Amino acid sequence: MTSSKNNNDIYDGKSILVTGATGSFGKQFIKNLFENAKPARVVVFSRDELKQFEMAQQFPESEYPIRYFIGDVRDRDRLIRACSGVDIIVHAAAMKHILAAEYNPTECIATNIIGAQNVIDAAIENGVKRVVALSTDKAANPINLYGATKLCSDRLFIAGNNLSGKVKTRFSVVRYGNVAGSRGSVIPLFKQMVAQGVTEFPITHEEMTRFVITLQDGVELVNLAMTQMMGGEIYVPKLPSVRIVDILPHLAANATSKVIGIRPGEKLHEVMIPMEESRNAIDMGDYYILQPTLHWWNTEDFQKKIEAHGKPVDKAFEYDSGSNDWWMSHDEIAALIESIKI
Repeated sequence: MTSSKNNNDIYDGKSILVTGATGSFGKQFIKNLFENAKPARVVVFSRDELKQFEMAQQFPESEYPIRYFIGDVRDRDRLIRACSGVDIIVHAAAMKHILAAEYNPTECIATNIIGAQNVIDAAIENGVKRVVALSTDKAANPINLYGATKLCSDRLFIAGNNLSGKVKTRFSVVRYGNVAGSRGSVIPLFKQMVAQGVTEFPITHEEMTRFVITLQDGVELVNLAMTQMMGGEIYVPKLPSVRIVDILPHLAANATSKVIGIRPGEKLHEVMIPMEESRNAIDMGDYYILQPTLHWWNTEDFQKKIEAHGKPVDKAFEYDSGSNDWWMSHDEIAALIESIKI
């Protein structure tokens, strides 16, 4: 997915609020904003004051049109206050750790489901024009609580288009898997182990595969959705796959692996579009759009968009990292590992 200046124009002169803005995605998104657009104001909304302090060293209020707002998406009133005068929301805040979610289910529900509804309510209350929410492959045929809460969140955002009434706030979703290089992902973990002299690396299954997306790819997908959305779509990028075992030779010449078994709630392959959802998939070339099937969807406008840029898929299929026909080459894997710093 290539960068496009046109996909950043939508932010010029606008007030943009980012929930979970001190996370890996949020920091990259805001960096991209200031490099490629001219926003009137950027609101960092997150609950960690230390991370906000650290981010303010990179983007001080004295030099950038940025404001740091301590708050939690669980707090509806605080979120409504933060969204005053906001034109655009990017919702990246979430509780994402699978095992932590299983052990603390009410906390995961409070953040990922109640928090999502609070974002919707705050957006409509303040007349926000566009909202893009970040989702995850775990929401496709979920087998763990985290995935189930994100599926529920996705449905809430899609339904939000029907709730906004005369305000006409539009809501859409972007769905992708683990980001290469983000906190807690496998490549930074393995590189840290290499730095410690480790040569035997734990893998959960020899056949395990994952889609590969970089932070910047994720930002560009959000920019694309923000520019093209009519409300109700789920955007799914077309991405290359990699086998986890194919990463190891690029870490160390004498690298070996130890199979430790699939963890609770973990899938062998990432699924981005299950077969049942593919019936609503539109192939847009570099990405898919999953269109809602609800009666309020503006089929005439969307049909024009399909005719201009894409087409419905020919038959039902499952888009997963194991059956994908696009795989990273050895050189691409090596370049990816080199690009990720620890």
